[in-house]
Amino acid sequence: MNLEIPTWVKPGIFGGVIGAIAITIIGFNANWVVSTSSATEMADDQGKNAVITALAPICVAQFKTQTPTNQTLQLAALKQESSYKRDDFVVDQGWATMPGNEAPTKEIADACADQLMKLIS
Repeated sequence: MNLEIPTWVKPGIFGGVIGAIAITIIGFNANWVVSTSSATEMADDQGKNAVITALAPICVAQFKTQTPTNQTLQLAALKQESSYKRDDFVVDQGWATMPGNEAPTKEIADACADQLMKLIS
């Protein structure tokens, strides 16, 4: 079977193929289309951020178990720390160690430090 494509149809076919390739390239580069691995990575990041957002208030609550005088002293000490070392300060105080865990989490400590700095303002 010999199928001949009319001459007037060929530009449309070539245009469609080139257009599909262009849309694919542009779609991936503009993040309109994502691969499975990219989608999985984005979902993991969103889940991790949601957990950090949910646990940071527990860290702040653990800070608030201190006496008001000690809270004031600790907030002043936190304020004196450079912004990139505040999470270390929170870890050292033990506030970023969640109940049931043995070790603190740096990401929670960072979010906690941000929330504690808002208490100073």
